[in-house]
Amino acid sequence: MTAGVVFAVTQSTAAEHPQTASGSARHAAGPVHLTAISPSGQSTGIDGADPIVVTFSGDMSPSSPKPTITPSVPGTWTAQGDSLIFVPTVAFQPSTQETVSVPAGASGVRSADGGLLTSAVTSQFTTAPYTQAGLAVLLAQQGYLPLTWGPERGGRAAEGMQTEDPAAETPQGIAYAAPLGTFSWEPGYPATLQDQWSPDQANVVLTGAVMAFESEHGMPINGSLTPQVWNAIFAAQQRGQRNANGYTYAMASKGSPETLTIWHNGQVVQHSLANTGIPVSPTVDGTFPVFERFRFQIMQGTNPDGSHYADPVQFVAYFNGGDAVHYFPRGSYGSPQSLGCVELDLSDAAQAWPYLTYGSLVSVVS
Repeated sequence: MTAGVVFAVTQSTAAEHPQTASGSARHAAGPVHLTAISPSGQSTGIDGADPIVVTFSGDMSPSSPKPTITPSVPGTWTAQGDSLIFVPTVAFQPSTQETVSVPAGASGVRSADGGLLTSAVTSQFTTAPYTQAGLAVLLAQQGYLPLTWGPERGGRAAEGMQTEDPAAETPQGIAYAAPLGTFSWEPGYPATLQDQWSPDQANVVLTGAVMAFESEHGMPINGSLTPQVWNAIFAAQQRGQRNANGYTYAMASKGSPETLTIWHNGQVVQHSLANTGIPVSPTVDGTFPVFERFRFQIMQGTNPDGSHYADPVQFVAYFNGGDAVHYFPRGSYGSPQSLGCVELDLSDAAQAWPYLTYGSLVSVVS
């Protein structure tokens, strides 16, 4: 955490004659001074699972009134030496400004020898957004990625503190800062897929995993990490829910002959002849997640000569605009014949379609 303090100050009246436990008056102890707040005032990008530490010029009474936090989250304030420490049990919301208010005067914070803070203090900080690395850990643990994640031994703790950090172990805490650990690929997947993976940056592998999650949880399937999607990921993590469909990856090769290969849970489950786009309407190279599926459809569009087509097709899985894997009747398969789609014969399309669920990645390679 960042040391130091930048804060706004408002004045409040301190009690001139603090009372003893029996109610008799005694000489006032010297005033206590606030020396630091961590996170420091106006800090940004703060890990919302970390504690708040308010440090004073003397040891604090365990029974001292505590600062307040707005917006509030569940957690516990404790006195540790010269500090009052707040440990959240649920992380603060991301990209949110939090205000720490330290009360003064007779009803304010109190040192171990009865000293009072003479001026109330407020300080603000802004939490960071959730991280791609944290998202990757959560989705890997729930089975939406073709990787496993294993934590390193040891936990995270705030520097100089003798307290655990329970919010860091919650799904929200993982989303803020993934614990130390290692991602390992499940065996069997090709380099074409592995080369597109990064745990720290947005990539198509993560996007496909989010879409697969959205599909299984009845949410709009667009890969957008809305607060609703994050909250659903957290809830699934707490319930121990996992991907029910398994992990699928497909690769359409424009080699001769053209083929479609499908991996499911690390095993090749299909390798069949396929047709891709003709030169005037090629199938675009790249990797794309399946975003729409139909058991049967009248596929409509415009031919290169300007005429219109409306063809009945089956076992349709769209992956890039109007390009889809589907059945289309041809005299042969294995060469460029389509207007951009990946065409299969009827039996191969029927075999492929159950695997090509929402979020499954399809790579097109020359």
